[in-house]
Amino acid sequence: MTAKRRPGHKAPKGYDARDYPQFAVTVDVVILTIVGEELQVLLVRRRDDPYRGAWALPGGFKRPEETLEEAAARELREETGVEAAPHLSQFGAYGDPGRDPRTNVVSVGFLAVLRDVGALAAGTDADDAQLFAVHEVLGGRVELAFDHARILRDAVERARRDLETTSLAKAFVGPTFTLTNLRNVFEAVWETQLDAANFHRTVTRAGLVKPTGMRAAPGPAGGKPAEEFEFGPDWQAAPMRRPRQGD
Repeated sequence: MTAKRRPGHKAPKGYDARDYPQFAVTVDVVILTIVGEELQVLLVRRRDDPYRGAWALPGGFKRPEETLEEAAARELREETGVEAAPHLSQFGAYGDPGRDPRTNVVSVGFLAVLRDVGALAAGTDADDAQLFAVHEVLGGRVELAFDHARILRDAVERARRDLETTSLAKAFVGPTFTLTNLRNVFEAVWETQLDAANFHRTVTRAGLVKPTGMRAAPGPAGGKPAEEFEFGPDWQAAPMRRPRQGD
């Protein structure tokens, strides 16, 4: 909800906004999800110039009556059909001169994490909305409009850090999950392989995750269905450290 103005919250006498440089504010939303075992990002194809036909992050201009969070949620809904994200947080701001050929634009980046993006429906100024593998986009196989490659790179690095220090993993899985599903979150975001036995011991210690007494549906290869778990009350941050080069 938009914040109300406090008493006395008004411009000083004689203040003229025309005496100061004018610029626009936009929001760009990096939507991450995991499909199979791969970290993917949701991109839209631009309908209008500049960069007509190019892939870009969902986003647009903030309206005067909106907060930044409201603008991000609206753009998410209008350009992709995604109604809400369980995790939506600011991670950076971008205001280099000339980053947008239309005018001086400052963009605020938001990170959204979804377990399942659902049915995509491009709208407003987008012709299409699709998921792409993050490693392909950052590897240059998909060219992005504006400085969106930089924004995506920063968002992915923020997600990697937050996986260590916050409960971000919860946003990637449902209320119940198998330990393979949960391990895949860390492996996909960190782009690494984790030892399954060590991961099991780490996350089940001290009740960080709890068995639900239920089992997942059998996979296509058959075999015993995997046990399902839920997060315990002590899961506030990842109980492990992201492997670094040389570890």
